[in-house]
Amino acid sequence: MTAAAPAGARERQGRAPTPAPVRRLSPAPRPRQVDVALAVAAAGFGVTIALTVLVESSAQLRAPGGVAMFLGNLTGMAGTYLALCMILLVSRLPFVERVVGQDGLLRWHRRLAPWPITLIVLHAVLLTYAYAVASKTGVLHQLSQFISSYSGMLVAIIGFGLLVVVSVVSIHQIRRRLRRETWWAIHLAMYLAFALAFVHEVVLGPSFVGHPLTQALWGAIWAATAGVVLAYRFGLPILRSIRHDLRVHATKVEADGVTSIVFTGKRLEELAISGGQFFEWRFLARGLWWQAHPYTLSARPQAPFVRVTVKAIGDHSSAIARLATGTRVLVEGPYGAFTAHAKRREKVAIIAGGIGVTSARALLEDLGRRSEPVVVMRASTAGDVALESEVRELVEARRGALHVLVGSRQEISVDDTLAVLRDLRRRDIYVSGSESFVQAVVEALAERGLPDDAVHWEVYAL
Repeated sequence: MTAAAPAGARERQGRAPTPAPVRRLSPAPRPRQVDVALAVAAAGFGVTIALTVLVESSAQLRAPGGVAMFLGNLTGMAGTYLALCMILLVSRLPFVERVVGQDGLLRWHRRLAPWPITLIVLHAVLLTYAYAVASKTGVLHQLSQFISSYSGMLVAIIGFGLLVVVSVVSIHQIRRRLRRETWWAIHLAMYLAFALAFVHEVVLGPSFVGHPLTQALWGAIWAATAGVVLAYRFGLPILRSIRHDLRVHATKVEADGVTSIVFTGKRLEELAISGGQFFEWRFLARGLWWQAHPYTLSARPQAPFVRVTVKAIGDHSSAIARLATGTRVLVEGPYGAFTAHAKRREKVAIIAGGIGVTSARALLEDLGRRSEPVVVMRASTAGDVALESEVRELVEARRGALHVLVGSRQEISVDDTLAVLRDLRRRDIYVSGSESFVQAVVEALAERGLPDDAVHWEVYAL
């Protein structure tokens, strides 16, 4: 089956338009562009540190609280710069996202996050102490003075409080207990926190006051960061959504709790997309319009149709299976590096756990006949197996083999899953599914000595 509406859906909706295959692949990743971007970011960090150091005089260092004041300024500037880098990592810059994918960007974002947060906390502590020493008063009294007498300081304290709240809820043990929608709403406060911090720095920062060059440089950095976020997180998705005008066309139950949603759209033949990629979907329906969720295309688009296949796990994924025909959809993307572009070897093995079959099924369409794909579909029960006939047809057309393994993790281990695969070292291995499943398989492949460039994965998570 393709992305065209299922037969039953065509009967309900009337005669469907004749589908036309969309063969325009997403642009190939260019790792060198990412290397250049990282070099520019590192150079910018060096310039930030240098400008902060150069504006400090020996007399200022010798003054009461001078050293703490200098370190507070330094940690504040360094922390703010790294925070801007954090924002850029999740701004969906296309040339970066194509190389490392959303999973990679989020990993970089999480690894970087402790540094700017720690530096900004140190900035607040050191400056409060420095001012208290300089004015020969207590820390608590100095805090009250900041609020009542220093222009822009109340704004900074509010921003600092927001940053602390977002940091706490982002701790893994807390994050996993929150609904995705709750965490997403709280996380938006980080943008406000950094905007408030910028106001505070320009008004009071020693590196800014009386230094027009630094003001101009940082103004350009902040404007560029805000521009990138507005362009790629808001502007481009809105334009793309208007251009393609996607609407719900039909739904079809594929397995227990698994539903395919077929959309119709305009000019889909102009859409550059590869099998295995996903969009962030925002459904303009009651209770759903304010949030966007990632869903992978379960087939390459065939104009005017495009399809996703979703497992009902959370509130959002359960609700979209009941969407009314004609519901408008806004999309952001396509995203993802789980594509044929990542392939380095002629032959391929694909391991799909549960609903991870959606990206695997779409990926198969982009593989050549010489890929001889060996595909393993894992499911807990027979009722959880989705899209099997479509996957089998694609695999057989490419002279490959399909293995469907049904049973719990206790019944079928990772070793059992890998046991059905042969000549692994001659293949690229694609792994998709839940976070725990993907992690277990990737670790097992690493233990078997598979090189990093041979293993590609896509995690499905709330």
